[in-house]
Amino acid sequence: MFLRRPLPVGMWLTMQLAALPALAQEKVIPGDSARPLVLEETPAEKAQADKEEVNLKTSKNHTWFDDLEGHLVVEAGVNGNPWTHTGRNWAQSYVDRANTATLNQITGTLSHPTTDIGGGYGIGFVFEVLYGSDARFNPTIGMGDGNLTGIYQWAPTQAHIDAHLPWLSKGGIDLQIGQQYGIQGFEGTDALERPFYSYNYSSDYIVPFETVGVLATWHMTDTVAWVMGVNAGNSTTFGGAKNNKRPKGYFGVQLTGLADGNLDVAAIAYLGPQQSVYAIGNLANQKMEYVGDILATYKLNTTTSITLNGTYYHDDYLQDDVYGVTTYFAHDFSPSLTFNARGEIFRDNNGQLVGANTSPMSYVNELRGRPYSYDQAPGTTYGELTVGVTYRPEFLKLPRGSFSLRPEVRLDKSLNGTRPFNRVSPTDDPNVNLANNGTNNMFWFSCDAIWSY
Repeated sequence: MFLRRPLPVGMWLTMQLAALPALAQEKVIPGDSARPLVLEETPAEKAQADKEEVNLKTSKNHTWFDDLEGHLVVEAGVNGNPWTHTGRNWAQSYVDRANTATLNQITGTLSHPTTDIGGGYGIGFVFEVLYGSDARFNPTIGMGDGNLTGIYQWAPTQAHIDAHLPWLSKGGIDLQIGQQYGIQGFEGTDALERPFYSYNYSSDYIVPFETVGVLATWHMTDTVAWVMGVNAGNSTTFGGAKNNKRPKGYFGVQLTGLADGNLDVAAIAYLGPQQSVYAIGNLANQKMEYVGDILATYKLNTTTSITLNGTYYHDDYLQDDVYGVTTYFAHDFSPSLTFNARGEIFRDNNGQLVGANTSPMSYVNELRGRPYSYDQAPGTTYGELTVGVTYRPEFLKLPRGSFSLRPEVRLDKSLNGTRPFNRVSPTDDPNVNLANNGTNNMFWFSCDAIWSY
């Protein structure tokens, strides 16, 4: 019963969800800082900046180290699901604990932007550590995994060197070398990289968590960028911690500024064996996994955008095909209020992917190829609709940073007659429960609070 859920995979997908101050509009370009914590100032921060004296003259004593940056993000939330008999929200990793307040993440980042060092070359770095309940699903095997075993754990989430090479074209090549977020899909791990507290199914079960390797983005033109890379696999490193002997690779293309600058499109493919030799032996070196992802964002006007994200997954060992389509709508009513809506249809053909980890160490042990406890459902077609707002109260006069609230209401439903929600039954395996005798829908509501500095 090992590896019920395959390991999500990582690759660069350049158009990410906008940060909280302008969810509808912002985009991230490959080679810019990886998964920045704050993409835009709040109105209060802009007002404070206007009051401060700015000296545009370069100091004679200015050094590369003077551009070091530090960020801190704290996220905590609570969700309500009074109909559950398991104490959990089915098929949710990060917000799995029903009717419970949770400290999801305290994320600290030390970084340096990629800065010119002469001759068109540039260098920078990002180092980040996360503590909280989210760390249960962001380990990298071989990098401190298992040091803490309760609901609150810690994990290094980014440790990479960034470089710019003035090669092949005017835009050159950007490199990231080391540990980095897996970056396929639309919803990021960082609290400021998604419109909702909860995740869609693709983000929980297909798109990447962590990778260690090399990522290259070649800016062929102002519109076209080619992305290639190699890594050790999802949430694992090289050496004794690796899941198998084979490298994993990804490639794709990004198109930005189409349709008079209103349309961005990215298509990324990933392939390589992802199963663990500690679970299935040498067969893990042969059984391939394939993931395709396409993301398109269209800006309707200065305050409104729509996004379409389609993902397909196949694993030779699990013999499972999984695919989903998610649509996002974002509208900024004002600088302090953004409305978000998300609709998704997601199919897990034989039930090998979607489930629920029932121990704080379940996912770590899954990655290690060890026995772990989980709940499993039969093949199901899931539908999901979520609506919510991001509210940034302007009346709060914080001395530092910004504060946001994100209430949401969500309905999940089985579209093919299965009943995986809110109840499970034991099986002959003490580590496994079957989820098919509950309800065919799950109505629940959540709210998180985020302070970022």
